[in-house]
Amino acid sequence: MFRHHTISLAALSLALAGCATQTPHTETALASEPAASSQAELDAIFAAYAALDTQNDPITAAAYGDTQALARMPSVSPETRAAQKSALEDIRAQLDALPTDAPDATNRKLLSDLIDQQLTSIAFDEDRLPFTNDWGPHSLLFYAIADTPVRNSDEAALLVQRLEAAPAYIRENTANMRRGIETGFVGSRSTTQIIIADMEKADYSRLTAPFADADPQIKARAETAAAETRTALEEAITFLKSDYLPATHELSAARDQPDGEAWYRFRVATETGSDLTPDEIHAIGLEEVARIRARMEAIIEEVEFEGSFADFLAFLRTDPQFYAGTPEELLEKASEMAKRADGFLPQMFETLPRLPYTVKPVPDEIAPTYTTGRYYTGSQHQGRAGIYYVNTYDLGARPLYELPALTLHEAVPGHHLQIALAQELDNQPDFRRNLMTTAFVEGWGLYAESLGEDADFYRTPYERFGRLSYEMWRACRLVADTGLHWKGWSVEQARTCFTDNSALSEHNIETELQRYVSWPAQALAYKIGEIEFHRLRTKAETALGEDFNIRTFHDVLLQQGGIPFNVVEANLDAWISEQTADEIPANED
Repeated sequence: MFRHHTISLAALSLALAGCATQTPHTETALASEPAASSQAELDAIFAAYAALDTQNDPITAAAYGDTQALARMPSVSPETRAAQKSALEDIRAQLDALPTDAPDATNRKLLSDLIDQQLTSIAFDEDRLPFTNDWGPHSLLFYAIADTPVRNSDEAALLVQRLEAAPAYIRENTANMRRGIETGFVGSRSTTQIIIADMEKADYSRLTAPFADADPQIKARAETAAAETRTALEEAITFLKSDYLPATHELSAARDQPDGEAWYRFRVATETGSDLTPDEIHAIGLEEVARIRARMEAIIEEVEFEGSFADFLAFLRTDPQFYAGTPEELLEKASEMAKRADGFLPQMFETLPRLPYTVKPVPDEIAPTYTTGRYYTGSQHQGRAGIYYVNTYDLGARPLYELPALTLHEAVPGHHLQIALAQELDNQPDFRRNLMTTAFVEGWGLYAESLGEDADFYRTPYERFGRLSYEMWRACRLVADTGLHWKGWSVEQARTCFTDNSALSEHNIETELQRYVSWPAQALAYKIGEIEFHRLRTKAETALGEDFNIRTFHDVLLQQGGIPFNVVEANLDAWISEQTADEIPANED
């Protein structure tokens, strides 16, 4: 959609430029001056936001090619947030001051909405709760240091400064959590215990690994900084055990936090990119559970299984034929499936990313409480491929019939394809390339799983059932998340949807429940986003009929970046209008 719209505007611009050259009237030159002035003002606003974003998120900035950002860790202190708030308000005021007919209305609206969202997050002081069940300040720290490739001495000299800034980053987060205790805004007890255990298993040698080939002075600085970082993390562990853990509750539902109802509504709106209420999302979840359950039962009939739905789930969870014998076998099968998925991409996509991806096991120290799989963004600028992580811990919890859907979601045509293409949007402002609306990104991942049906990727009824089980997993998230954080449910009530309707292992279900408890509303984005992608595809298929081209349609979606669906649909409508207008014959005299 955006690509086609851009092509049309570019053609129009060239035509107008040609006319201006042929008829250099004074009126034409004067008329262009206000537009040029507005564009210059807008470019300056975009540049100001990009500079602020780089300052606040040096990790992403470095991945996108800002080498100097390698020297910095983020700051999350109240003073930093106050300065960020002031700068955001100033940028928004500049946007509001532009004339209504200023150019690039789409990006102006996107940036304005993004700033509003960031200001609301600051107002809720979300820094007080900096961790989920499998991610926290320590995770970002190790990612920002240990997983950053060092290609020369200049980069080593910059990265060691980042490591030297790490202790302050950890202590700022500790201070924020202490403020959370004082204000009654804390995480759940079980999540806190998981994070403590995760931090205690940290492999500190990873912090100095990037400097193995650095000159002796840099290497010595890295050793000193790593030791100081370890001290800061050990202080944080002591704080979590002695001060934070006693202040937690068994379940910290969003609605029970200070100003919790407003906060959860904000989280829902942010993650889903919609104005749906928690109750409406809960109802959608129940409808989806019923619809998917019917498809699952049809497959049980297809394989002529004798027994109930629960019996079939027990069969899938316990029969050895559905499980790898070794971690290496599981990783090999994931790699084979990823390569097979690469094979059908040209059938469905016109544009493919330049950046490759690889398949790796989840590190041992975090695997027991980590999700089944996850994608880590790569960077062309840093020479780092995208990573599809597969959890090889507890093989009895990693059924092979779910692996095809997981691969399509995390690797291609899911997260790697979408995010790597977004990184290549050189015709957009920096903030647009970095924008990753959760409903778009995760909705696309779930939509990508369904593309496996179009491509005959699922080779057995059990793999098709595994795909539906994964879709059921996301439908149950709508029920469980709103149940936990809005309806006052217990964890046991939330667990029932998964155990009764999906083939997920008990270990996976427990890990996921901890995720929903610790990360309100994030899990809603998958199903809500996927529903939107299917709705938009149906809309385009209906409008274009036999002229609908799946490759072009996907290009239209992905050449915009991870933007909110209201903008996606507006651009899709413009593209559909272009296609249908081309079919209308010109009037003949």
